[in-house]
Amino acid sequence: MGYMENHFDKRLDPTRLVPGAKSVISLTLNYYSSEKQVDPEAPKISQYAYGKDYHFVIKDKLKKLLSLINNHIGEVDGRVFVDSAPVMDKAWAAKSGLGWIGKNNNLISKQVGSFFFIAELILDLELEPDNPVTDHCGSCTACIDACPTDAISEPYQVDGSKCISYFTIELKEALP
Repeated sequence: MGYMENHFDKRLDPTRLVPGAKSVISLTLNYYSSEKQVDPEAPKISQYAYGKDYHFVIKDKLKKLLSLINNHIGEVDGRVFVDSAPVMDKAWAAKSGLGWIGKNNNLISKQVGSFFFIAELILDLELEPDNPVTDHCGSCTACIDACPTDAISEPYQVDGSKCISYFTIELKEALP
């Protein structure tokens, strides 16, 4: 996934995406689905691929939030981001205290696990930051043991080319 190297300066500096940016608000939206695949022979599909395209669902919600902010405190310049721009969403969310980066390289919340999307609202509004939380993985290897494609080769290292989300979203060729 070489595209992750593109626009690295923008990933590190939110003012390159929103001039005058002073705050990043990170948000999560649960995507856990009780739906399960019935056919054991069918290709496995990532949980987040069930339902409507999350990009549109979350962007609509964040645009409403930005509108509420503007109505409540006055004109605030900002942009919403949902996994479609060079934003380090997991890093910002971890820094904001929404969870920690687990051995599966996903953001994990002690309260809700890791079945959620991450989105950002970058604003030119100065806000008091929240504090990060500590890593609670300890000696647990549940994510490594459960990974159906062995994409998690060792703690904190994921081979993206083996990941189901890569197969179902990124790969432009036939599924292996």
